[in-house]
Amino acid sequence: MNKLDESLLVGLPPFRRLDRPQIREILDQAISRRVEEGATVFSEGMHAEQFYLLLDGYIRVVKSTPGGEQIIAMHIAPGQLFGIAPALGRDTYPATAIAAAETIALSWPVRLWGDFTSKYDGFATETYRVVGERMGELHSQLMELATQAVEQRLAAALLRMVNQTGRKVENGIEIAFPVTRQNISDMTGTTLHTVSRLLSAWQKQGILESTRRHIVVTDPHRLVLLSGAGS
Repeated sequence: MNKLDESLLVGLPPFRRLDRPQIREILDQAISRRVEEGATVFSEGMHAEQFYLLLDGYIRVVKSTPGGEQIIAMHIAPGQLFGIAPALGRDTYPATAIAAAETIALSWPVRLWGDFTSKYDGFATETYRVVGERMGELHSQLMELATQAVEQRLAAALLRMVNQTGRKVENGIEIAFPVTRQNISDMTGTTLHTVSRLLSAWQKQGILESTRRHIVVTDPHRLVLLSGAGS
């Protein structure tokens, strides 16, 4: 395998306080892995042997409910750490990570976690900031499932994906990875029929454009209002 270049990590939040020799040390201990779309990187409950940095692609995080159902908890964009079980004080993964698109990630053995957090300035601080943000996202999603109407939940889920991975295109903001109506159903705790009905209605109203596995939000402000966030 070709030697990975330090420029891969320069500027990424966990590493932006480090100089190139330190980044070189980190990269020399990493393994690069390519994951096909739809493949599982690790499963909920598995013993955590590695932690990861996403270089390219998107990761879909899936969590099991006490009733045995699976919900899509969040999506992780390039440049972020994931599978960071030791940051949560766990020795097993708390959720399943699935490649939402073809993905390239770096991984390190969990035994290096303590070395990284103690030796590299900013690594621990940034990691725990990310953990706090993700816990906040999960709390918000649980509150939506418990308290909001279906239309609000669906609008909020689309806005989350736009905020996490959206990219500007000519006609709006595109969700940057393939997303199906079944995926959206799994995020919002509603039926596939309801998701299809609402997306079709919003497309007619000019709020979004939805084709197979592809969504562009053409009127983000109206979507914010539908979510209740603009109230």
